[in-house]
Amino acid sequence: MKLPRWNGDRKGSQTGDKQPRQRGHALRTRAFRAGGYSVAAALIVIAMAVAVNVLAGALPDRLTQVDTTSSQLYSLSQETENLLAGLEQDVTIHWIVQAGQEDSRVELLLDQYAGHSDHVRVERVDPDVNPSFLTQYELSSVYNNSFVVERGEKNRYVSYYDIYGYDYTTYETTFSGESALTSAVDYVSREDLPKLYVLTGHGESTLSSTFSEAVEQQNFETEELSLLTVEQVPEDADGLLIYNPQSDLSQEEIAVLEDYLDRGGSLMLLTSPLTDGGTLPNLEGLMEESYGVSAADGIVMEGDQSYSIYGYPYYLLPDLGSHDITSPLSSGGYYVMLSTAQGLTVADKLPDGVSVTQLLTTSDSAYSKAAGYDLTTYDREEGDLDGPFALAVAITDQVSDETESKVVWVSSSYLVDDVTNEMISGGNQDFFLNALSWMVDQEESISIHAKSLSYDYLTINSATASTLTIVVVALVPLACLGAGITIWIRRKRR
Repeated sequence: MKLPRWNGDRKGSQTGDKQPRQRGHALRTRAFRAGGYSVAAALIVIAMAVAVNVLAGALPDRLTQVDTTSSQLYSLSQETENLLAGLEQDVTIHWIVQAGQEDSRVELLLDQYAGHSDHVRVERVDPDVNPSFLTQYELSSVYNNSFVVERGEKNRYVSYYDIYGYDYTTYETTFSGESALTSAVDYVSREDLPKLYVLTGHGESTLSSTFSEAVEQQNFETEELSLLTVEQVPEDADGLLIYNPQSDLSQEEIAVLEDYLDRGGSLMLLTSPLTDGGTLPNLEGLMEESYGVSAADGIVMEGDQSYSIYGYPYYLLPDLGSHDITSPLSSGGYYVMLSTAQGLTVADKLPDGVSVTQLLTTSDSAYSKAAGYDLTTYDREEGDLDGPFALAVAITDQVSDETESKVVWVSSSYLVDDVTNEMISGGNQDFFLNALSWMVDQEESISIHAKSLSYDYLTINSATASTLTIVVVALVPLACLGAGITIWIRRKRR
């Protein structure tokens, strides 16, 4: 009997046929397909991440960075955005800084300006490399991270010490870079600057350096004026300021002032009760006869504690009316505070062409102490005048079809007092600058607050800290461990 012949080739071929079939089957298994899908999905996600990063790198910082600071330190205000959006000519910001001395806040601020307008170009200047730059702009010495803002033949230098400041009332370092830079851009982009004349000759007060600098930063040109020495207010006057006169204007001065207003002039009047108990019959008479607004005798007290502060009824926190002057304050949540104010009343029937808006008003519980500075009690007494009162009004007078005059009357000179302004975080200054801008038809006010560089800390007591420690260190891990054990047991039972 023959034994079967062993055929190595046949066996080998059978084995070789089986292995490809097994490999093909393996490629068709669910596990392989799932793995392939996972790899493909991972590649797609990686490709998308790379594309997103490339796209984000090409976008300006203002679109890729979120400002989470409470003071919006790294964001531009609406005033700045409006100004940049309205630029029609190119403005160059020369950033004067030595290599390696760049301030990160300043750099980010400049990126924001360049990103908001195609008309803004930032040029870095190293004074070590280009020393002729300083002589070109007649700068004898400069500090790192200063600017020269330029358009055509106009330019303005902004020092590093205009960018950073120190608030001695709150002991905080502040950043005023946006305020200073926006003011400079506004200055060089304007053809003509508004001219504000300040009346003298009646014991008027002088604006503090804080408010004077604010007016200058608003890009107003100011000049003193005596109505006794001129036949009329100069033609280039965009506005006239009368600040806390201690004696009345003469009839001749009133005639010059009235002529100015009849020609479409603008007036801001800041008054307070006179310390000697006197009055301003000529000036107040002009306001009453021409515009229907009169001043009450005495000093206003508030009967409603929610309209005054620190328990003093003459520290007034009035309501804000609806007007272009007050709307930025209302939307920003700011207050205006007045002290030692007169009450203003508006006539029921106004002269033809005149409209009056009450900007600041007391509560219905307010009253005016007829005794004035000679009062012996803050309480209401017989003879005191009942409120409510206006404390500031905005008046428009349509003198003719083409001519309109504007008047703002505030019945407390403490509107521009530094201490009062600091007590309410600059709300008075904003009101003052907004009023000036409205008077001269300046569309955008450049009143931008300095931003605090202080950090907000979360302060908790020891008991709360201990409780949080127990929760984070013990309870949360135990809860996660318990959830894991529960899931494991359920899967084990299946």
